[in-house]
Amino acid sequence: MLMGDHRNGSSQPPNGKASAAGSPYSIDVNTFQSRLKSFYSHWDEHKTNLWGSSDAIAIACPPPSDDLRYLKSTALNLWLLGFEFPDTIMVFMKKQIHLLCSQKKASILETVRKPSKEAVGADVIMHIKAKDDDGVTQMDAIFRAIRSQSKVDGSDVAAIGYISREAPEGKLLETWADKLKNTGFQLIDVSNGLSSLFAVKNNEELTSIKRASYLATSVMKNFVVPKLENVIDDEKKISHSTLMEETEKVILEPSKVNCKLKADNVDICYPPIFQSGGEFDLRPSAVSNDDLLYYDSASVIICAVGARYKSYCSNIARTFLIDAEPLQSKAYEVLLKAHEAAIGSLKPGNKISAAYLDALSVVQKDAPELVSNLTKSAGTGIGIEFRESGLNLNAKNEQIVKEGMVFNVTLGFQNLQSESSKPKSKNFSMLLADTVIIAKDKTEVVTSLSSKAVKDVAYSFNEDEEEERPAKKAKAEVTEPVMSKTALRSDNHEISKEELRRQHQAELARQKNEETARRLAGGGSEGGDNRAAVKTSADLVAYKNINDLPAPRDMMIQIDQKHEAILLPINGSMVPFHVAFIRTVSSQQDTNRNCYIRIIFNVPGTPFSPHDANSMKFPGSIYLKEASFRSKDSRHISEVVQSIKTLRRQVVARESERAERATLVTQEKLQLANNRFKPIRLPDLWIRPNFGGRGRKIPGTLEAHVNGFRYSTTRQDERVDVMFANIKHAFFQPAENEMITLLHFHLHNHIMVGNRKTKDVQFYVEVMEMVQNVGGGKRSAYDPDELEEEQRERDRKNKINVEFQSFVNRVNDLWGQPQFSGLDLEFDQPLRELGFTGVPFKSSVFIVPTSACLVELIETPFLVVTLGEIEIVNLERVGLGQKNFDMTIVFKDFKRDVLRIDSVPSTALDGIKEWLDTTDIKYYESRLNLNWRQILKTITDDPQSFIEGGGWEFLNLEATDSESDNSEESDKGYEPSDLEPESDSEDEASESESLVESEDEEEEDSEEDSEEEKGKTWEELEREASNADREKGVDSDSEEERKRRKMKAFGKSRPVGSSGAKRKIR
Repeated sequence: MLMGDHRNGSSQPPNGKASAAGSPYSIDVNTFQSRLKSFYSHWDEHKTNLWGSSDAIAIACPPPSDDLRYLKSTALNLWLLGFEFPDTIMVFMKKQIHLLCSQKKASILETVRKPSKEAVGADVIMHIKAKDDDGVTQMDAIFRAIRSQSKVDGSDVAAIGYISREAPEGKLLETWADKLKNTGFQLIDVSNGLSSLFAVKNNEELTSIKRASYLATSVMKNFVVPKLENVIDDEKKISHSTLMEETEKVILEPSKVNCKLKADNVDICYPPIFQSGGEFDLRPSAVSNDDLLYYDSASVIICAVGARYKSYCSNIARTFLIDAEPLQSKAYEVLLKAHEAAIGSLKPGNKISAAYLDALSVVQKDAPELVSNLTKSAGTGIGIEFRESGLNLNAKNEQIVKEGMVFNVTLGFQNLQSESSKPKSKNFSMLLADTVIIAKDKTEVVTSLSSKAVKDVAYSFNEDEEEERPAKKAKAEVTEPVMSKTALRSDNHEISKEELRRQHQAELARQKNEETARRLAGGGSEGGDNRAAVKTSADLVAYKNINDLPAPRDMMIQIDQKHEAILLPINGSMVPFHVAFIRTVSSQQDTNRNCYIRIIFNVPGTPFSPHDANSMKFPGSIYLKEASFRSKDSRHISEVVQSIKTLRRQVVARESERAERATLVTQEKLQLANNRFKPIRLPDLWIRPNFGGRGRKIPGTLEAHVNGFRYSTTRQDERVDVMFANIKHAFFQPAENEMITLLHFHLHNHIMVGNRKTKDVQFYVEVMEMVQNVGGGKRSAYDPDELEEEQRERDRKNKINVEFQSFVNRVNDLWGQPQFSGLDLEFDQPLRELGFTGVPFKSSVFIVPTSACLVELIETPFLVVTLGEIEIVNLERVGLGQKNFDMTIVFKDFKRDVLRIDSVPSTALDGIKEWLDTTDIKYYESRLNLNWRQILKTITDDPQSFIEGGGWEFLNLEATDSESDNSEESDKGYEPSDLEPESDSEDEASESESLVESEDEEEEDSEEDSEEEKGKTWEELEREASNADREKGVDSDSEEERKRRKMKAFGKSRPVGSSGAKRKIR
């Protein structure tokens, strides 16, 4: 094993990092240099009092272990190098740094030679130990170097600093310890020096602690508290150890609590602690036992959660009171006050001991009888080590609080006695813990989002509820047995993954129905009505008065480009019409060479015709619907038609852009970076949607400034600003099987890119060049030119991915600064292994989940679905032996149309179910496609009936699938059609050009060309369709049939008396 299993390290080499060839481990050279310099300057400054006048400092890192432990040797490795180097000995001297390790570790550590020399003037000397070697020869060489340096310094006996409390582990460290004791050197413990070195954190370290704290707080607030409330409300039986295991899984998967942190960067500080039932241990080393959670009257529950982000720790602990007695309530109020007093005293310049003394004085004043039960410490410092021994918050620590220190303020009462007669409620303890950062002008409690106020932690049940609980409990045991995870793991009670998923989905269904009922009772669905009314255009006037009309010429159709009008000869007069009121114009020629031009106008009340403000001014007026003209001059007719189309297209585009700009939300102004803060740049990018215009497209540069991004090309009018505050989601997708590497921003509010209004902005680079073989023949797979070309493509792709990764890392660091903490921004990366193909719009694409979204970022239109906005997912056409199924996403905003992803391969069904279940999204399965617009309308029209009818359970296949099998819909199911996505092949082929080419040109004529075919009105088309149906003997649906289908779509079961065999699809 090369390195310890360090889950918190990043394997991506960001800017300023160097790595050994072929190794995923990279050392941040800049960080190493600055911290090595801090280490040596601290050593020089405090050599006598903290480092024991040591001439050399020897740090021996033990072999990897499965146990969760905190060692100062490991902490120095992580702090200095970013990784843990097991079985490695480091000896720091004034002019030399000796490293004893294996060949693989030496190849990684080779990158610190030059930085060490530049930072502190020390030469790095590698002592490489072979696999079966005991390392004695290399150790002797290190000791000789120490003696030589000691003689130069004029000292008879060299003083070597080491960590005395860490017992040697493994053959290498045991040999080192034995030889070190027998060399005649003076050995000095330097633990205090290391503690002081780690005590004050820089901004990067504080950011990691804030993120760890945010994760711990989110788990406590969004998982632990709801879980306990659910268990208590439903009278469930669950053990402390089961709660611990479930909570640990949530910490390791931050997306489960809507926390946008990468799972690779997080870990637990300790197994989460759950205690109740009279047995309490307030130490962090406490273990959650296998006893059931106890929540009867006068009971106390203690929960503690510790999370790490990039090796930096955080901690939070809360105490919950169930039907508390007066003594318990008073004790908690005093503890809360004392805890706040301890936090309040932690200010720069104060003694550390003041924290505990202030807390003690509160207890002495408000409840002197509880002084003996107060813990002997108010916590410790926290960082890479969970407990920084030098920063113990006790009454004797005379050290001074400094800006940049971080404390785990932990205070509790232990072994208190209540007046309850129940044995498990008699003895109780209480504990509160928060992570606190010492800033220049304030003390920041970074775990404060999880409330510890009495009203939020004290639960009470009235007498009526107490009487109902036994009956409710008995019912629950029959209908919904709860099995602990220890039982599930045993050989005698093994349960399949599908059964576990079904149990979890049943719990999600209950929670979802409660949540939906609360939301509907509170005033309807979330969000506004996305189906906004049709926008009215501005007043369009061709001529303000008769004098503006052009001088009459021949009685022929004329186009006035200046006034955007068409003049038609009617009854001997030239009648003007504004071009915006023309719907379509077309021409045709008959057998007598007569040419006809047909003009159809927009008329109010006609289907698909916009209700324009101008036409609504005169509701009683008579409108011209259509005009036709005949001519012998076919050339003139063609010119007129083309001119009208061109003019109409320009006017419609201009008015559309004006209307879109009028609805934009005003954005803040971009603050450009100055000399102090240089912008983070990423050059040679293309943008989607691209800028308008017919000129040659050119790439641009993306820059991160003070409060947003700016993308600009060399053209003055091609510029886009994206504010950080307007970014809802940010994605980075490196090229693997795709042609592009991209950065994608999904925004809160629309912005304009050129003349397009969009909520999605993407910046990308093509990683492969378009190559055409002009030779005509096939090339051999072993052709040197072919191999060289493939290698160039791989190198180019890797280079581009690394550049993007560097940009992303630097921006993530920028977003980690305190002023952006409220935005909660971090680049998310799609999880390809969870991806599946489907048709969300027209063509089949590869859709991939991220920690917070479901996205498709390659093909346009883009797909970005926020998981937090999803109400439920319905998997349709499942279980009928089909090769594919459909996935319908229903949003919490019921006025928003559902999203359908069609033609998902059935092979992806189990993976999608597992992903939905792990992200706590309730899913259902159905055999048919449902009429969701009608369903949502029925829910919003009568939410009470929806709630009383069981909420979403009408979708439960097992509950509603007992209908007769000989019904028409059930028998037909889904019939594949040739008109499915394959019909888009022509469009797909036309769009297979380079992404760098223009995307807007192919859309320009689409609307106009399609409208030329709309000569017949909607009423005429409907009459023709009805006549055709009658000729075929197909009658339109009766009212009764339509009602029956509507009930079917809403999921209602048929009456019990319906004939036919009953079956269930599982």
